Amino acid sequence: MPRLRSIRPLLLVIALAGTLARSAWALASFDEVRRDFHPSDTRVLDRDGALLQRMRTDASARRGQWVALADISPALRTAMVLSEDKRFYEHSGVDWRAVSAAAWGNLWATRTRGASTITMQLAGLLDDDLRRGSGGRNLAQKLGQTMAAQRLELNWRKDQILEAYLNIVPFRGEIVGIDALSRTLFGKAPHGLDVREAAVAAALVRAPNASAARVAQRACEVMRAMEAPQKTDCEALDMFASAALQRRDFDASEGIAPHLARHVLREVARNQEAAALTPALSQRESEQAGIRTTLRAPLQRFALGTLQRHLRELRGRHVEDGALVVLDNASGEVLAWVGSSGALSRAAEVDGVLAQRQPGSTLKPLLYAQAIAERRLTAASLLDDSSAQINTAGGLYIPQNYDHQFKGYVSVRTALAASLNVPAVRTLVMVSPEAFARQLRAAGLALPQSGDYYGYSLALGSAEVSLLGLTNAYRTLANGGRYGETRFLPVSPPPPRSSSASGRGSERRALDERASFIIGDILSDGNARARTFGFDSVLGTRFWTAVKTGTSKDMRDNWAVGWSQRYTVGVWVGNASGAPMWDVSGTSGAAPVWAEVMGFLHRDLPSRAPAPPAGLVQTHVRFGNELEAARSEWFVAGTQQALFTLPPAASAADSAARITAPSDGTIIALDPDIPPEHQRVRFEAEGRGLRWRMDGRPFARGASAQWLPWPGRHVVELLDADGQVADRVRLEVRGAGVVKSTKR
Repeated sequence: MPRLRSIRPLLLVIALAGTLARSAWALASFDEVRRDFHPSDTRVLDRDGALLQRMRTDASARRGQWVALADISPALRTAMVLSEDKRFYEHSGVDWRAVSAAAWGNLWATRTRGASTITMQLAGLLDDDLRRGSGGRNLAQKLGQTMAAQRLELNWRKDQILEAYLNIVPFRGEIVGIDALSRTLFGKAPHGLDVREAAVAAALVRAPNASAARVAQRACEVMRAMEAPQKTDCEALDMFASAALQRRDFDASEGIAPHLARHVLREVARNQEAAALTPALSQRESEQAGIRTTLRAPLQRFALGTLQRHLRELRGRHVEDGALVVLDNASGEVLAWVGSSGALSRAAEVDGVLAQRQPGSTLKPLLYAQAIAERRLTAASLLDDSSAQINTAGGLYIPQNYDHQFKGYVSVRTALAASLNVPAVRTLVMVSPEAFARQLRAAGLALPQSGDYYGYSLALGSAEVSLLGLTNAYRTLANGGRYGETRFLPVSPPPPRSSSASGRGSERRALDERASFIIGDILSDGNARARTFGFDSVLGTRFWTAVKTGTSKDMRDNWAVGWSQRYTVGVWVGNASGAPMWDVSGTSGAAPVWAEVMGFLHRDLPSRAPAPPAGLVQTHVRFGNELEAARSEWFVAGTQQALFTLPPAASAADSAARITAPSDGTIIALDPDIPPEHQRVRFEAEGRGLRWRMDGRPFARGASAQWLPWPGRHVVELLDADGQVADRVRLEVRGAGVVKSTKR
């Protein structure tokens, strides 16, 4: 019985070894191991396979990309073989000479290197049953590891064994594989490792959690084996190893499109089974190359650099954030996606492409398109740009222009191109806020509230939209009123295209084609926008483009969105915190970035004006009272006319220009403790072409004006369109001079 009991453990070991031998027989091939290797990072690529962003998606370990043996520095290969397996190229999986030495050393309690070869270590890494535990491997595992190593040598080449080993061997902490080690500790790719770095890497395999001093000591031994001993400076190596082991150069995320990358990963996770994503996912699994997108890396890099450079120029104006998106008009593919200004921002994680913000005047083109399509207006129709008080359920709504001046009667072309606010509000009164809200939703702008909730301020962009949605709405205008979804992942095969009246692919009719053409013609007209922006505006390009700027309330958001024959570009500039900017206008904020990106897109590509669709006519028009110069104008067929004149009420108002507020003899008392901006006097008048004089000196134009009062008696005169004094009032200002308050 005692003898039987002594034999049982041996039989158990033999049985277990047989099981492990069968496991060794089933070891994976080199191609299978390489295919099943998954980096801890996901690479997001552009349409041509160029790297856009690297994002860490596996927190269990830090693995880089699989690196071919030819792309690993010769110094590292040499160091690893000298450190772990000097006779690697001589044995067939097991170094029997080392086994004998290790057994003899154990017999006499002498310290030896050990007998585990690189092939045996690889076998232990490939098979969980052979993996080393906290107490080391038992006898059965050692036998199984020996068999597996010999099996590997029969089926794998030596270069494949060394390549796989270097890619899956643990080094230190969470770091697995030579790519992660090289980039984390040395900040470089594996092919660039020198002798000193290779020695430290080899030392970490033997003692991954050892102290820096122990790693340096081991690395010094490796270096002495690689080069002449007198060349090795172990003291310097000690300092180098200590610095390297503290370094973490392998960032969790790196690249030029972090916001797009996060959006891509979320989208892929939500749509694992979607047929449209199968090409990208299968490519990732087969090539481990990452997820391919529709972006263009050169364009993304230029757009990011341009935005950051321009924001540095605006640094003194309290603006630090921006975003940019570029769409392909035909396909809806996203070609550039810049979510923030990066290091310039204190909220770099906020994606400005998707953030909801007030678009300001950039909604006006969609409003006028609707009014023209409904035949309420034409491009030559006259709108009154004068002080307006509109009754609403919440009280009087009094819109103002950006420059706080009024232009009188202007055509729709001038009102839109020059971005006048009051004519836009009058247009919304014709269309109605609820009908306009439906139009915006048809163009892809999903407003969270009804049109009546926003009221007439909807004409001036009081609803919040995203840059991506707004840019795609302009792409709808560029495509003749056809709306289509945007996409940033490639689709194979490409979506069907058709020139039939039913549309192209999944596109649908959202805007009238004729009205869309007229809006594009207006937004490309430099002469029409000159009234506000001048003739030498940054919005003017050397090739055909249509563009609109916008600024939200209190200068919190500044936009420039427009299209060419092939592309639509949208730019937002502001602060992610919502803080207002200082002295940033439509042409100094987002517009310069828009112009530079458009110039880059068309540096070798022409952009021509679109051909007019059927149902449009071009007519020569004149304006009564020489309100505007005669010109050729586009009309929806059936709405054309040759002469546009003022309504009778407007002509009567011209002959009766008068000051309506304040009244003659008004006395104004000043309080020196109230800030000056809160004590301005507002003047109101009726009439056209009005100018104001204070004590004989011109100080304002338009139907309203504001004045900072100053003690004394003053005479305010109103001049009509002919320059004649039509009315005057006398004012007296009493009190001390107004000083700026220091109160908070």
